[in-house]
Amino acid sequence: MIQTDIIIIGAGPVGLFTVFEAGLLKLRCHLIDSLPQPGGQCSEIYPKKPIYDIPGFPSVLAGDLIDNLMEQAAPFKPGFTLGEAAMTIDKTDDDKFIVTTVKGTKHEAPIVMIAGGLGVFEPRKPPIDNIDSYEDKGVEYIIKDPEFYRGKRVVIAGGGDSALDWSIFLAEKNIAKEVVLVHRSSSFRGHLDSVQKVIDMAGDGRITLVTEAEVTGITGDGKVDGVVITHQKDGEFVRETDHFIPLFGLKPSLGPIADWGLEIDKNAIKVDTLDYSTNIPGIYAIGDVNTYENKLKLILCGFHEGTLAVQSAFARIYPDKKNILKYTTVNGVNGF
Repeated sequence: MIQTDIIIIGAGPVGLFTVFEAGLLKLRCHLIDSLPQPGGQCSEIYPKKPIYDIPGFPSVLAGDLIDNLMEQAAPFKPGFTLGEAAMTIDKTDDDKFIVTTVKGTKHEAPIVMIAGGLGVFEPRKPPIDNIDSYEDKGVEYIIKDPEFYRGKRVVIAGGGDSALDWSIFLAEKNIAKEVVLVHRSSSFRGHLDSVQKVIDMAGDGRITLVTEAEVTGITGDGKVDGVVITHQKDGEFVRETDHFIPLFGLKPSLGPIADWGLEIDKNAIKVDTLDYSTNIPGIYAIGDVNTYENKLKLILCGFHEGTLAVQSAFARIYPDKKNILKYTTVNGVNGF
């Protein structure tokens, strides 16, 4: 049994900053995340993506933001259970919670803070019968590291910003040997600037653009060596490639948390904006996973929510202690 003051479910930016705020109040935290490393979407989906709305950083890469948050939390020695999704929560006789993961790891604390972002993500897969057998063998649903595709032939499918932006990036930076973008329509859903850039790059041969078509099959013996493209007018043909990347977005869901008895509204947890507590005393929800009137799904808002939630958590753990706000500019940061 792992025992701590606060169990934080979700090791994304909001969960990591909450460790810092809790540490200032001498509260220890342990984080649980289904991903194999801290950082949430910032590490898993877009580590190289610049973020422009973090105070004090005109621009910061998502991965660098996570590195900084980890460094900021380090003095307070957070524990981590990674690669294990939180499955069940139970209440003990002494008013504590036991959170058990899919692998059976148990955690006990008087406070639980759910900082699970948009929840568990599953890719929207194209309806190709054998696509599952090629996953991690040439089929990827997320581009984590562009360098993985250096010198390779790549077919990207999709018509949104992600498909457009990655096609431009891999071709413009001369990373991929060949970039083919396949979209079922002749119009795109992305930003007009990106659409025009793809059209221009297709015009000078840096991107092969195939519209009014879909990838309907994959070829290869144990590994992708080509895709079957079905064009609305020209019919079916095979395009040789090393990687097929369908970028149709991700489907978020609360996963097992939806069955914990929390008040849910449209796949988000309802909270009281006084302290971001849920309908179950001792359980809080912070960041994109929660909902309330005028909610904004921004990282900086999650930082604010986590800060107020730990103040409330301190009062719940130590009802007889008075918490006097101490400014770090005066007292510094004193770790454990």
